[in-house]
Amino acid sequence: MELPVYKIDGTESGKKVTLDPGIFEIEPNDNAIYLDVKQYLANQRQGTNKTKERWEVAYSTKKVIRQKGSGGARHGSIKAPIYVGGGRIFGPKPRDYSFKLNKKLKQLARFSALSYKIKENALTVVEPFIMEAPKTKEFINIFKQLKVNDRRILFVLPENSNNIYLSSRNLQNVKVVSVNEINTYDLVNATSLVLVEGVQDQLQSDNRHN
Repeated sequence: MELPVYKIDGTESGKKVTLDPGIFEIEPNDNAIYLDVKQYLANQRQGTNKTKERWEVAYSTKKVIRQKGSGGARHGSIKAPIYVGGGRIFGPKPRDYSFKLNKKLKQLARFSALSYKIKENALTVVEPFIMEAPKTKEFINIFKQLKVNDRRILFVLPENSNNIYLSSRNLQNVKVVSVNEINTYDLVNATSLVLVEGVQDQLQSDNRHN
């Protein structure tokens, strides 16, 4: 498949890029996408939730009422879960939510997400450009010219650019990543994918090495 390459002013440059059908035109695997997104979200969890159990609550250990003769139930300690401020039964404990997936499955998930973007006509390729200084207004204008400014945008660079990253940092609906930082969650979450020319070649090169 060939796509036109746009200039940052929104006009076509006259060039076209050829996309690898083994990356951008595969039959998407929804289960692979689900598992990869699930892993990404699980890995973001801190797993530090903790509540105090009965033995951890700092209260008196004095018996609340006498064992017999009160006419009510027996109570041994104010630390019991039935009392306000008492310990919690089966409360959350610190744990690790992360899990592993094999590389081939994660790669299949990324390629599936990229193929969906092609099917949705949500992929745009732009010419490489340089920002001399961080300028958010200038960066917003690029998306207006490309007519993708009303969407959640994932902007992918061939390599890191500090000025472009800083220009996007205050934009809620824009995320800038380099090609080696692409993950399935960001691809699925974005409604529009913008690739700087050269990214597609790196993806193809990585695919051959794998």
